Amino acid sequence: MKSSFYLIGIIVLVAIFGFVMIKGASVGESSVYTAPIVDGVQEVVLGVKNYNYYPNTVKVKIGIPVRIYLDSSVSGCLRDFTIRDFEIHEYLKTTEDYVEFTPTESGRHAFACSMNMGTGVLIVE
Repeated sequence: MKSSFYLIGIIVLVAIFGFVMIKGASVGESSVYTAPIVDGVQEVVLGVKNYNYYPNTVKVKIGIPVRIYLDSSVSGCLRDFTIRDFEIHEYLKTTEDYVEFTPTESGRHAFACSMNMGTGVLIVE
């Protein structure tokens, strides 16, 4: 009887550990996307994956205009897009709406929704 409780306890702990490891890997998942230049503008289309912006790390070049769109997978507060370092705060209602700016400072600049639930990093090089 006592050994059955130990065995059940070990199985539960292994199951919890496995779930945390798998879920942690997907939550921490990131990708680096280098924005292509199309007609003189660096274009970025962000979607949602695992309840966060995807890609959540975007590389762009300093001094070249950047245009960011949100695709149809983005909903709710994630459509209220901000990049505080560049004083950008726009609600992008449709997939045709975008924010456009020219990065003037190199470095890492956070982007997020207005509630900071979806986040990412813009790397300006």
